[in-house]
Amino acid sequence: MPLAPAIPVLRIFCVDKAKEFYLEFLGFTLDWEHRFEPELPLYAQVHRDGLILHLSEHHGDATPGSTVFARVEDIVALQNELTDKRYGYSRPEAIHVGWGLQMEIADPFGNRLRFCQQIEG
Repeated sequence: MPLAPAIPVLRIFCVDKAKEFYLEFLGFTLDWEHRFEPELPLYAQVHRDGLILHLSEHHGDATPGSTVFARVEDIVALQNELTDKRYGYSRPEAIHVGWGLQMEIADPFGNRLRFCQQIEG
């Protein structure tokens, strides 16, 4: 039986800051939001291309400070796109690592998105 790709769950503490970071800065699309009641914590799904993330205000769903490893085909293009947005809290930069390029971006809640592009040869 084949397994589907995992969906990381990231802890958030402020819906407005999460939307500013994930939707406006990183360019994700909001798929859906769920609350058991209007005043209860948010659980939401966002995606960009094939990367799906769940964002949760629920205590115990995830630990702040988690890292998501996300493969990309053109990390320099992603870096340029994000830098052009002039987001006030991040100026991402791809760096060379032994096997390719990596660009790590911290969200407002201490989670890290590690975008990586493997370089052949």
